[in-house]
Amino acid sequence: MSTTAPVHGTWERRPAARWEDAFLSGNGHHGALVFGDPNSERVIVTHHTLVRPNGRDPRPPQLAGDLPALQDRLLAGDRTAAESFTDGRPLQWVQPFHPAFQVRLCRPPADCPDYRRDVDFATGVVSAACAGWTGRLFVSRADDVIVHHVTGPGLTLDIDLDHRLPGAPLGLGVGHGAVLTPEGALLSLRARYPESDRACTGVTQVIVTGGTTTLVPPGVRVEGARSVLLLTRVRRHTGELDVVAEGRALRDLPPEYDELLDRHTALHRTAYERVTLDLGADPAERALPGSELLTRPRGAALPERLFAAGRYHLLSASGLFPPRLTGLWTGDWNTAWSGAFTNDANLNLQTACAAAAALPEVTEAHARLIRRQLPDWRDNARAVFGTRGVVAPAHTDGESGHAYHYSREYPLHLWTAGADWLLKPLVDHDETQGTRDPRTAATLAEVALFYEDFLTRTDEHGHLVLVPSYSPENRPANASWGTLNAVMDLSAARHALRTAAAYHPGPDADRWNALADRLPPHRVNEDGALAEWAWPGLEDSYDHRHLSHLYGVWPLDEITPYDTPDLAAAAHRALELRGAENDSAHGHLHHALVAARLRDADRVAHALGRVLDGDFFHASLMSAHYPKRDVYNADAAHTLPAVLIEMLVQSTPDRLVLLPALPEAYPGGALHGVRTRFGAELDLTWSRDGAVTAVLRPSRTVRVELRTSSGAESLHLVAGEDHVLTLRAW
Repeated sequence: MSTTAPVHGTWERRPAARWEDAFLSGNGHHGALVFGDPNSERVIVTHHTLVRPNGRDPRPPQLAGDLPALQDRLLAGDRTAAESFTDGRPLQWVQPFHPAFQVRLCRPPADCPDYRRDVDFATGVVSAACAGWTGRLFVSRADDVIVHHVTGPGLTLDIDLDHRLPGAPLGLGVGHGAVLTPEGALLSLRARYPESDRACTGVTQVIVTGGTTTLVPPGVRVEGARSVLLLTRVRRHTGELDVVAEGRALRDLPPEYDELLDRHTALHRTAYERVTLDLGADPAERALPGSELLTRPRGAALPERLFAAGRYHLLSASGLFPPRLTGLWTGDWNTAWSGAFTNDANLNLQTACAAAAALPEVTEAHARLIRRQLPDWRDNARAVFGTRGVVAPAHTDGESGHAYHYSREYPLHLWTAGADWLLKPLVDHDETQGTRDPRTAATLAEVALFYEDFLTRTDEHGHLVLVPSYSPENRPANASWGTLNAVMDLSAARHALRTAAAYHPGPDADRWNALADRLPPHRVNEDGALAEWAWPGLEDSYDHRHLSHLYGVWPLDEITPYDTPDLAAAAHRALELRGAENDSAHGHLHHALVAARLRDADRVAHALGRVLDGDFFHASLMSAHYPKRDVYNADAAHTLPAVLIEMLVQSTPDRLVLLPALPEAYPGGALHGVRTRFGAELDLTWSRDGAVTAVLRPSRTVRVELRTSSGAESLHLVAGEDHVLTLRAW
């Protein structure tokens, strides 16, 4: 390894010209995109609750009465029967996520030598400096406020709040407010949505040290100041917001930047610094600005920095909710795919590292989204399937959990795996912590109740049939989208029933385990691959970005090279045959996660290379959905840390796998602080000569199986006693 430490931040020599390149800060509620231009600074303000009413009908379709007839037709061989199983509504998108406004700080044009902008991942501070002028911004986890501090000799600034961002509706009802206060000024901006009683209002307290402040509607002018501190919040509301009360709440905060920062970093730094990755990168590459580092995808410095940036952005986007498709940030009202929480792949991929990378804050945000939507999940089960229990939607805007986003080509209302898929990170968290959250236990029971009522049809062998069934977002080559026994649905049903049984020992457990035993086995097709539909006669469609049928490999432990080698070989064949379709980042990284579980280092390296070579990352180190930085999207940024961990360490409640899929490009390194699902913290180092050291710090006494390239052995770990392993990787 190199003698210098990995970099925990990134920097640039120029301000951001595009909002996609703006540096990011956030606290899981508010977000900020900082351009860093000293002469015309712009900070775009976002908030997780900002979704624009779009006239959608959020009711789930009332289809339960027609379900038996649909099941009869599908079981009789009608492969297009599900195409008419709707209530006739056209495809409805969830309410789109949008930015609030931009805070603008303009000063008289001046030369700005030695310019530099930075973001410090350990503090969340975004800064820009030149010629004695410095701007620093963070979004406080302690006080839920955007804190922006500008210092310099004789500051002259025009400050205002501006709603004019790309895609802003022409019919917005915009109102500005600006009043002088003893501290400086209070600015406000209200944007009422067209034809709606809802609005969002931002309030900025301007605290000026030295100089004078005058009103220059719609903002203020500050002249001759030593420093300016701006405190900003935004609210989504009905009716009118009490701006005076909001201003009073801002004035009650400490007026000193350093005190506000200390309160914030006590929470943020603690979370960020729990886990670090060192891939032994070249110190010269580690020193490069992010945009230049992105042009060197084959070095170790880029994945090191993307690992750090991914954990930083994931933490910063998680609080009130987990990350959206764009994390917590957007600079455009026309956000792709509504900036939704997309549950059928993207959300779980983005949060995949949370348990292992020691970010319980992310899992808690994920759980918060689920728990507030459980009443809607119950409505989905009753309305579509006529059952008790819960069914999760494939898309949500954060307000509604109803399943109303569906169409003939995307019958997402038929997807029954969603609840298990979304609850799996909560189960992983419980295993890591060694506790069972009673709220998770209760929800698992509701999932099991759904399957009790839904699994009523059988095949000729007496196996239960999942009908209708859907594999996001694919279809058989010889049938329509809604069909029978999609493998993701089968794996989810089996896992949900057995997990619910483990959380509820007794008669319920006996009944749910018996139901799981009646589900059909996996099917291997004529190509030797794990079939995507475990129903005879349905043919696979290989060129697709989703890998839903490999759910049993990742994130489940249903199919492993150790316990089910034949099925693992079939899953590997399915992975080999899978195409990349439209080169979406989430498809490549999902591929890498599955490959890591199957111990295929070359395939992990190839999938990572498709992303690192594909120009997927902006200078902000936030990512895009497609190559060449096409469509701002957080999938790659947030998922990449999970891939890097999975290729180095994997765990279950009774197994530890070390270096299962290490690419040749990273012959030495260190991963510190990773958490395992059997309750131990792990530090791992490996070197070019094959020496491997693992230090385990168990929080509970447990016996686990250790898997390495040398085979298997048993480890007995005692709570509170460090356990040191010295191994050979090859």
